Amino acid sequence: MKTHFLLLPILLLFLSCEVQGDLTRDGIQKMIDASNSVLKYEGMLVPTNRIKVTGAAKIYLENNQFQLELDDFSISEGPDLKVYLSKSNTPIDFVNLGNLTTETVYTVPQNVDVSVYSYVLIHCQQYNHLFAVAELTKK
Repeated sequence: MKTHFLLLPILLLFLSCEVQGDLTRDGIQKMIDASNSVLKYEGMLVPTNRIKVTGAAKIYLENNQFQLELDDFSISEGPDLKVYLSKSNTPIDFVNLGNLTTETVYTVPQNVDVSVYSYVLIHCQQYNHLFAVAELTKK
């Protein structure tokens, strides 16, 4: 009987772990086509407490589609990291562009007005911890 009581919490722990979707898998590396794109916004990524990050966030307009590129980018490892376009430097009013992977280019949905989003955030959704912020400036 004691074994059942011990197995139940362990089973619940395994079942409660968040399963990531296809976005967490390494995808085909997309590249910004320099001949068909225009740099519209740019900002340097700044780390939060005890996080290491380098690189810049750049938004290009390419064939009537906005693309966010993380340029010369590296960051400390963390679980459940997401890439957000945000109206503030905190994840309150944002658009989730997907899971952070080895992919460095993220497509911005067509219905998003990029001009009202002034920040790119790297955020750990699972623990609600902000890893990095880039304030975007218009080019």
